[in-house]
Amino acid sequence: MPYRNPIIPGFNPDPTVCRVGSEYYLATSSFEYFPGLPLYRSRDLVEWEPIGHALDRTDQINLSGRPSSRGIFAPTLRYQDGTFYLTTTDVEGEGHFILTTDDPAGSWSDPTFVDAPGFDPDLFFGDEVVYFTYKAEQGINQAPIELATGDLGTTRTVWEGVEDPLPEAPHIYKIDGQYYLLAAEGGTHFGHMIVAGRSDSPTGPFEPHPENPILSHRAKVPENIHATGHGDLVQAHDGSWWIVFLAVRMTGRWPRHHHLGRETYLAPVSWKNRWPVINDGKPIGIEMDAVPPDPDPDAPPIDGDSVTAGHETFDGALGPAWNYRRTPAPDHIESVDGLQIDLVPETLSKGCPTFVGRRQQHFVYTIRTRLDFDPDRAVEEAGIAVLMNERHHYDLGVRGGENQQAFLRRQLGDYSSVVETEPIETDSVILTINADEVAYHFEIEPVAETGNRVNLGSAETRYLSTETAGGFTGVYIGPYATCNGDESDRTARFAWFEYKPTDEEGFEGEWDI
Repeated sequence: MPYRNPIIPGFNPDPTVCRVGSEYYLATSSFEYFPGLPLYRSRDLVEWEPIGHALDRTDQINLSGRPSSRGIFAPTLRYQDGTFYLTTTDVEGEGHFILTTDDPAGSWSDPTFVDAPGFDPDLFFGDEVVYFTYKAEQGINQAPIELATGDLGTTRTVWEGVEDPLPEAPHIYKIDGQYYLLAAEGGTHFGHMIVAGRSDSPTGPFEPHPENPILSHRAKVPENIHATGHGDLVQAHDGSWWIVFLAVRMTGRWPRHHHLGRETYLAPVSWKNRWPVINDGKPIGIEMDAVPPDPDPDAPPIDGDSVTAGHETFDGALGPAWNYRRTPAPDHIESVDGLQIDLVPETLSKGCPTFVGRRQQHFVYTIRTRLDFDPDRAVEEAGIAVLMNERHHYDLGVRGGENQQAFLRRQLGDYSSVVETEPIETDSVILTINADEVAYHFEIEPVAETGNRVNLGSAETRYLSTETAGGFTGVYIGPYATCNGDESDRTARFAWFEYKPTDEEGFEGEWDI
């Protein structure tokens, strides 16, 4: 059966994929979010099960102080002789490093660091030599590497770009006796594209594909899919070839924008004159005509779905859908009998370490959570945030003071305002966000007065988009608690959290108050 793009919706950029037998593993960038480097497993390249993160221990990586949209950049995932290798870059931090494991759903090693500039590293396992290839200040550089130590040999430039002197995202493959280089050019927005080269050696020189770029949506294309680029090839267990890559879905009124982040897409690859051709040269659509490989009946079934919708009761370890911004504050967060969050001095605009968020994966959805909270002072607040970065977020919450209030706040660059408040006289409320393509709509409902919802206003999605807020990530939604630079012994409890998409078929479930 044909399939739908994106195959992994929401903020999942820079995908990299490898096959082991008839199973597939995929990783994406995570930037400042922790745990880092989300991992997925599939049997058919379309349905993907989240299996965890490669960076899930604070002794592996400390992301404290990383600016928004910095931190963990594009990874490369490869498998060789029983071992999975994952290389990536901690930008403005520790630089390049390599992680290893024999089970991608289990624990990954401590980093082995590689002393080289740039980012977007790739590992290619040659017949006798392993090559480390990466984006340099100009062009794509490459050097032999000792995997055990991270030591590099002599460095050379292997690609200087087709149209762009600043190519990135290199991946090298050996296919039918020849060596191929894929790279991304044209920046990361409307000009983004994939180019290819071919050589008789993994070290080049690489002859450019005569029809470069091999994938680009720079011209007007259907269905508002733009910024296609940063791809990784894989041969399926049935012999067919495919590519995973990033793209964005534009939405809203003119000027169009994207706020879900860069997502993971899939397209078929054919070969013409020993050159790769993506989707027969046609634009990428949401509904794809290509038929993905049939799963091997002997492969383990997929137990989960990359679209993480449903009811979360916070009774045990947080699942792979949840992230913190940078290194978390574990002493102030407990997921037992609800999500218990202590109020901390840091605010959402100052990198609040107790924000616990999940990706927005749909344009149209409803989120609800029950907040049990008894604030005493005006500085004490808790609620849920719709957040792109520290300078661009919307907060629906409850705060104390002379009269306890529910509020809606908009943080837009240097401008912050509480646009609506509502007195409340209860410690238990339902916070609701209804989203559509152009706006978020915020409501509050006292638990003791079911059906008595109060509309606190709306806020536009475009102000949380990359076009307005900048950056490489996408919108996250989740609980937070703060005492706004003061000290407090208060704790906010989020009894449950529900994410219900309404622009996709197949969601089943009941609200549980």
